[in-house]
Amino acid sequence: MNADRVEASWDKEKKNWLIRIEVGAEVIRRHYEAPQTADDQALRTAVEKTTADEGYDVAAANITLRR
Repeated sequence: MNADRVEASWDKEKKNWLIRIEVGAEVIRRHYEAPQTADDQALRTAVEKTTADEGYDVAAANITLRR
């Protein structure tokens, strides 16, 4: 099954990355521990792995990184 959109953004309160996986009306939130200065490639890899762990595929064009 494909995720419609996946977004990674910095969670200031928890001081880690929040990955939001959107599939239709469902939104799955997972936290990923990495420094705020993590490079884009490391974040994209984490997003892809987290999405796959939840049983979804995501196209690179549907991944958004918000810093």
